Amino acid sequence: MRNTAAGIQFEIAKGAFRPHTALTNMALAYYQNAANYFAKALFPTCPVSLSSDNYYEFSKEDLLRDNWNRKPAYGKVDPTVVGESMKPYVCQVDQMIMGIDQIRQTDLSRRQGPTTMQPKQQRVKTIAEQANIHQDRLFAESYFKAGAWKNELEGVDNTSPSTNQFIKFSNANSDPIAFIDSEKTSMNQQTGRMPNRLGLGINVFNALKVHPAILERVKYGGSTANPASVTENVLAQLFGVEKIVVLKSIMNNAGMGEDENMQYIGDPDAFLLAYATNAPSIDEPSAGYIFTWDMLGNGQMLPILNYLGENGTHTEYVEGLMATDMHKTSDDLARFYKSAV
Repeated sequence: MRNTAAGIQFEIAKGAFRPHTALTNMALAYYQNAANYFAKALFPTCPVSLSSDNYYEFSKEDLLRDNWNRKPAYGKVDPTVVGESMKPYVCQVDQMIMGIDQIRQTDLSRRQGPTTMQPKQQRVKTIAEQANIHQDRLFAESYFKAGAWKNELEGVDNTSPSTNQFIKFSNANSDPIAFIDSEKTSMNQQTGRMPNRLGLGINVFNALKVHPAILERVKYGGSTANPASVTENVLAQLFGVEKIVVLKSIMNNAGMGEDENMQYIGDPDAFLLAYATNAPSIDEPSAGYIFTWDMLGNGQMLPILNYLGENGTHTEYVEGLMATDMHKTSDDLARFYKSAV
């Protein structure tokens, strides 16, 4: 009787038969914490209806000049002109596809043991996870690297830095708070905007947590039960910015079949100081935007579709699509600091 389908079902129900299946309450999947991803935390996403178009840029020089003049008797002043120009963006479509072997899934379902993980759900989660990695990589390649911004400084070990240099934060003689305040003031003088974003490479964040100048300011705020600690929120208050984002996401830089090469996506020894809006705005500038196009016209910025493979393959596929442009919109509203530790 055990060799019949009914007999096997009966023994499974009694708990006497254990089919060769997978556990349903645990698996090893190296999905990252969603808080590790940094791209959308630093610069706002701007949804667009066309893959490429233009946006207006009004002259900073004209807007920040005092254009008022004394009215002459019986006359009038010349009209004030505020220059404007058009700048383009271009969203390119990226794609990821994962397959499901229907024959294998049929075999697993007929074992009649505990229900295994739904393969489509697993593929969807993996594609969404990979989308975050992809966006962070595009962000790092566009914004978080040497040469990305007009204003760039390099950290040095000596205590007498020259032009476009600063003392590394790993040097106890440096003063990170005074330095950041000076850079913020300089940017505010040039643009009328006080920087509100600070993106820290993980090594920079670790160095700041143990820096004497930082610890001196927080040590009296702790107790035996709740010792003082340096967190992103504490640093944001000390540096006077709305948001500090630590670049914690990682990726495997090795190709398929190669030994793993796990690296932080953003340069761990660098940091970025910038002004950015929380949402798209026509009344204030932003250092950069993540232009995102809903290429299928259904309002989905990350559409995930399911379709059958060719006849005879007994395969179905889960597909993800993404179309973005990591676009620098104001070179004056960000500064990059390399070799900070």
